[in-house]
Amino acid sequence: MGAGIWALLRGNGRLNRPAGPLPPTTCDELPIEPFDSGQARAYIDEVIRCLENTWGPYLKKAGLPYEPVKVRYVKRLPKNYCGSDEEDSQDSEVWYCDWDRTLSFKLGPSWLVSPSGLLLFNEAALMYGYHVQKLTGLYDAGEDLRAGSKAEHQEQDRRMDLQVECLGGAFMQSVWPIKGRTTEDWNKVLGYVRDDNVKYWMRAGFRTGDPGSCNTWAAPSSKVA
Repeated sequence: MGAGIWALLRGNGRLNRPAGPLPPTTCDELPIEPFDSGQARAYIDEVIRCLENTWGPYLKKAGLPYEPVKVRYVKRLPKNYCGSDEEDSQDSEVWYCDWDRTLSFKLGPSWLVSPSGLLLFNEAALMYGYHVQKLTGLYDAGEDLRAGSKAEHQEQDRRMDLQVECLGGAFMQSVWPIKGRTTEDWNKVLGYVRDDNVKYWMRAGFRTGDPGSCNTWAAPSSKVA
């Protein structure tokens, strides 16, 4: 079941050949000061531009369809927007909607208080992974899966979510080293993560820079719990 989904990225389905690692590219960060939402938006826009410049040619070369992601900034997500639950939302969040292929960023104090780290960069990189899943057919294939139990359904969702963490790590490696950054900055991003399996998949992508390392569907349940 999982192997059938992953085949979309590994030489079957719409992909004619394995695509290999993402190409090395340069991505410079824009300056950003605490609690400056305008600078934060410009910063994210620049990261998205880097993501498009990396993933666009990569997907086209692999024989897959490509279109840029839409980006918008909101003070709050509309109620029940694309499956979101505003009641459970945080002051800062980003949501990908597969219906209109849009990333909606809500920039609150938790992200703006100390934005000089790589947190915003990493958030944009990993959330773009949902767009990659949508473009490649992985997202829809995952939605079409049938689960025999609630626990199996939750595990399928978990595999999808962990895959974007890994794809974000692969992109991060493709633009590494970022000017002015050291491995310590990346380790700080990992330090914010409390979930060991999230760390595992972030590191898997970052280690190789290859989306092929992000096959969460072939991983044992213990690696996606």
